[in-house]
Amino acid sequence: MSLLTHPGTTPSSFTRINATSAGLLGIAPEKYAGLLGMAPEHLHDDRYRTPATTNVRIWELMVTHAPWTETALLMAEQTTLGLLGAWDYLITSAPTPLQGLHDAAEYFAAVADIGTETLLIAEDEHAVTLTHVNAADLHYEVASAIRAYVLGLLRQRLCAALRQELLPLRVRLATPAPRHRGPLFDLYGTRNVEFECPVSSIVFPVDDLRGSTPHVQPGLSDVLRSHAERVMADSIPLHDWLDLFRVALAEAARADEATLPATATRLALSPRTLQRRLHAHGTTWTAEIEAVRRTDVTRLLRTTDLPLDVIAGRNGYADARALRRAVHRWTGRTPATLRRQTRPAM
Repeated sequence: MSLLTHPGTTPSSFTRINATSAGLLGIAPEKYAGLLGMAPEHLHDDRYRTPATTNVRIWELMVTHAPWTETALLMAEQTTLGLLGAWDYLITSAPTPLQGLHDAAEYFAAVADIGTETLLIAEDEHAVTLTHVNAADLHYEVASAIRAYVLGLLRQRLCAALRQELLPLRVRLATPAPRHRGPLFDLYGTRNVEFECPVSSIVFPVDDLRGSTPHVQPGLSDVLRSHAERVMADSIPLHDWLDLFRVALAEAARADEATLPATATRLALSPRTLQRRLHAHGTTWTAEIEAVRRTDVTRLLRTTDLPLDVIAGRNGYADARALRRAVHRWTGRTPATLRRQTRPAM
């Protein structure tokens, strides 16, 4: 597996669930709408991955409006099957629930910030233990809510896979004992919940997870794993403002509008302000547009037989001579040499 992980980000689908839950708690969207990744064109496009800090801020707002136990339960209730894309069905469509869990752990980056979160699976002859490790330095109640939510979500997906209620043997949470425990009992289907544990885990009888998944479709797991990898490969992570700028520049280039004024307009900035922002991030408009041109020129030389003057015109160069100079500056080679070296031998 060569799955890209995009640490520091989570999928926009997860952010949408956060925003929905926040709304149900009466939190005004204006309190988080200005955060990176919350613009409609990013929030409602599954290609984008939101900064983890944006999601944490929404969680912080939620736990100030409701106890963390209620927040965890609400989030689990709102994370209905399918909202997390292929990852959901990796669990519910595998030949056995246990295999589905192993797939879910392997592709955990598809739904979580793999830079701070890990899903571990241990099994013996009696039980399967699912451990969620969250190493993020979060506000304490936020961390409690997230840890409780993840374990509850895993139980929900296993119930969906088996098409029946699945009760854990026990649940252990790396959280202080809360005053109101009822939401956790509802989340896990058991009152056997321990607190102040080293890590958070949920334990199921092994026999419940090794049997065949009802209505399994042979070969579907392979398709879902491939789809999860493609989704991650095509993802656009948003870490900071510079990522946002580069997304806007790439979109402008695809629309043949890669000019400073046009790109500034896409970002609702003046050209001068855009240049100042780029300088503050250690780059310039010239360097950024050059990087876009280099990527496109190199791709066209390696994958097409287009004449140099056509490639030059597409990328804002005056003529083929100017393009040759640029290619030599980037690679130390001529366009013709670059083409020969990237074509398979006959």
